[in-house]
Amino acid sequence: MEGLFQPMHLIVILIIVLLIFGPKKLGELGKGLGEGIRNFKSSMNEGNANSAAAKTNAAPPTTTTTEEKK
Repeated sequence: MEGLFQPMHLIVILIIVLLIFGPKKLGELGKGLGEGIRNFKSSMNEGNANSAAAKTNAAPPTTTTTEEKK
């Protein structure tokens, strides 16, 4: 497993993928992958912004003393 991702192996894999899909389809696959990663990052950033906003807009915790319960 140690020598699996050597540069020569990656070049051979790239050539095989190019032969299977062709240059046009490979470009479309790369574009789709890039858009997917971009959308994932933007949704993660929106999620972080929403959780930060929820934390700042949250009401402070209420505490009750034993005298108030009576």
